[in-house]
Amino acid sequence: MAEPKAKVCHYTDVPAEPVGLRAPGATMRWLIDDARDGAPVYALRMVEIGPGGNSPHHQHNYEHENFVVEGKGRVFLAGEWHDLKPGDVVFVPPGVEHEYVNAGDTTFRFLCGIPVTKLRPSS
Repeated sequence: MAEPKAKVCHYTDVPAEPVGLRAPGATMRWLIDDARDGAPVYALRMVEIGPGGNSPHHQHNYEHENFVVEGKGRVFLAGEWHDLKPGDVVFVPPGVEHEYVNAGDTTFRFLCGIPVTKLRPSS
């Protein structure tokens, strides 16, 4: 973990990293995290899913807090699908199955907050 330091930047200044083979068209920007910024408790990511793309269908032992920034999407959450638009929020409790899908023809972007105690390589 890096020493905590203040930070101001535009989200596009942070590199977009591919999410993986199980997430076609999806990238993640680690906007604030422990490795680069020394954030001791909370990490903030920008998830971007291109048209036709999705995140993997998965679950974690930690929570997610999401805020939809742009585009049209859907989330599978606890057994049912929900439509998403800018301004919507999603809370994913620990252990709940979830998946995000781009349901439009532009990039679907949402902020995702997680505790920094998770292992970085697995999202």
